[in-house]
Amino acid sequence: MILKLADLPQKSFCPQRVCPLGAHVDHQHGLVTGFALDKGITFHYRPSEKFFLESLAFPGSARFSISHVPPRQGNWGDYLRGAVRSLAARYELTCGVTGIFEGSLPVGGLSSSAALIISFLTALCRANGIQISPQELIAVALEAERDYVGVHVGILDQSCEVYSKKDHLLYLDTRDQACELLPRPGNMPPFEIAVFFSGIERSLAGSAFNTRVDELKAAAYALKAWSGMEYGSFAQTRLRDVPVEVYEKYRDRLPKNWRKRADHFYSECERVRKGTEAWRAGDLEEFGSLIFASGASSIHQYETGSAELKRIFELMKRTPGVYGGRFSGAGFKGCCMALVDPARKEEIAERITAGYVKAFPHLQSKFAVYFCRTDNGASQPG
Repeated sequence: MILKLADLPQKSFCPQRVCPLGAHVDHQHGLVTGFALDKGITFHYRPSEKFFLESLAFPGSARFSISHVPPRQGNWGDYLRGAVRSLAARYELTCGVTGIFEGSLPVGGLSSSAALIISFLTALCRANGIQISPQELIAVALEAERDYVGVHVGILDQSCEVYSKKDHLLYLDTRDQACELLPRPGNMPPFEIAVFFSGIERSLAGSAFNTRVDELKAAAYALKAWSGMEYGSFAQTRLRDVPVEVYEKYRDRLPKNWRKRADHFYSECERVRKGTEAWRAGDLEEFGSLIFASGASSIHQYETGSAELKRIFELMKRTPGVYGGRFSGAGFKGCCMALVDPARKEEIAERITAGYVKAFPHLQSKFAVYFCRTDNGASQPG
């Protein structure tokens, strides 16, 4: 570490997020829900001639000039290089930034990559006097991760971290980006959001994440062809384009894995619809049971989840005071999230920690439990 926080007078913050319902469907233009958390990534910075960037979570630094963004390096700095390239394609950049990223939650499953990019873009826009809308901020961040880093993410992460509002559930249709902020009903019991960190980080770019996306797109392409729908290019194909009636008619023709992925997609979108109804009614028990059902579908139909995350999931289901929980993020290691009764959170932490450490004693020093509340999305630059 070369830079010092004391020498970096300005700050930008982006919350991390959880998605209680809507797992693995945003890249197929499905329905999702989300909360921004009261913890996330802070970028301590100052304007500078070039870019010099460090992180308290990762070794090494990212150094490059405004005029020359180097090719992908295969490290955390790629998210920032991609952000500069995407923003520079829209606006003239005359000023770089020097700074340090500091996170208050672990990496893996809480959309730390999107929070890293958005906190950085917010600072870069401020340093260059750029006024950017929330919609464009999301688009630039998405482009950096998808086109430069090479992870086929949807729009869920960025939208949650920008649009969310404290004590509201974000309900987003990722096909047309229509979103609604649903206030927490007065009759709903209190809850907090627990994050259980497995102690193992993961990288989406190096996981089966992209394979799962391709399986869903392949299923959509085949269903369109069999049903006589116009199917266009594979790159632009999404399962949301295929009505559920068409899927039910032709699903048995699909290869087993494609069928299982599609089963998850259609059932998850239905869980989102039912979940928003339960939320509006203040029915936290029903909302939580749907989250558990989402977690089970992610394991059995979408086939994600390491042994560590599956252990946490089973422990959550057996722990009193946990309304509902599932893997957070893609489910290839990282974290699990749960909605919990605040009055029982110490008991919940002790019980799940004991059960997890018994199964994975070598991860005792790395396993961690965090309790969060909902919060507002990132402040807009300008």
